Amino acid sequence: MLISAGCSKNKYPESGVTPENPQGETYANPVINLSLPDPTVIKADDGYFYLYATEDIAYTPIFRSKNLVNWEQIGACFTKETRPSWEPNGGIWAPDINYINGKYVLYYSMSVWGGVQTCGIGVAVADSPKGPFTDKGAMFRSNTIGVLNSIDQFYYEDGGKKYLIWGSFSGIYCIELEDDGLALKAGAEKVQIAGTVTEGSYIHKRGKYYYYFGSTGSCCEGANSTYTVVVGRSESLFGPYLTKSGQSMMDNYYEKVLYGNSVFAGPGHNAEIVTDDNGDDWLLYHAYVKSHPETGRVLCLDKIVWTNDWPAVSGLMPSSTSFPPVFK
Repeated sequence: MLISAGCSKNKYPESGVTPENPQGETYANPVINLSLPDPTVIKADDGYFYLYATEDIAYTPIFRSKNLVNWEQIGACFTKETRPSWEPNGGIWAPDINYINGKYVLYYSMSVWGGVQTCGIGVAVADSPKGPFTDKGAMFRSNTIGVLNSIDQFYYEDGGKKYLIWGSFSGIYCIELEDDGLALKAGAEKVQIAGTVTEGSYIHKRGKYYYYFGSTGSCCEGANSTYTVVVGRSESLFGPYLTKSGQSMMDNYYEKVLYGNSVFAGPGHNAEIVTDDNGDDWLLYHAYVKSHPETGRVLCLDKIVWTNDWPAVSGLMPSSTSFPPVFK
């Protein structure tokens, strides 16, 4: 199944014509017009980017692409028989893909709507980004770790240690993992790093700063969704994450990165930042197309512009068309 956003050959201003893009070709959002909430992406040794998402169209669908624009669906992480089942009737939400100690490790949330006490975070492994993934079960649940609505996990390595960042509108937390990444480190204590207005956590290191990206607002109300990508930065993984004026994300302050416009509603839960061969950074995220919200949260792509060490999408809004990433 090939999903292509397509590139048009409309002539843009001369500044868009480069040796890598001599025709001034552009791409259009969404880059995948299918429901792919909460995307996560990794580049494998075969040169492909592999993308995974909440299981709206498959049992955690897998797509791949050479350029972040043209994608093909190649399967799913699980089947009906192999998908995790430790949360009865739970959906597999917000996967997070990583390569750890020679294995592809997929963290996932499992929950039912409103199941804030029993939802939790599990982990599955595979030898290939194409799968199949073998579920290793739940790492913890909300009611065992003491964090209400324990979802939206993100794996991060820092200083030779492995961590899991997770949480929703009851606080964002960080805890150390064992070296294989498959369990909490014995004796580790959770540390709160952000307040109670974000979820969909992602940590990005650039220069001396750690950037905490999160999403705030309503994720799932179609054309009325208010999801917004926000950010703060710190010189430590554990915070404090601050705004430009020094206000703390622990106190629910933030800087905006991306919010909706007349075409797209609720852009949020961004994937990992991907740097292209020109050194530009790119953000994959989900959003609703306001004219067709029934399609679900489709996949969009936009470039991040860094200004004085602060990130934002140009205009703070999703683009309809833009010049594509450069991969040589």
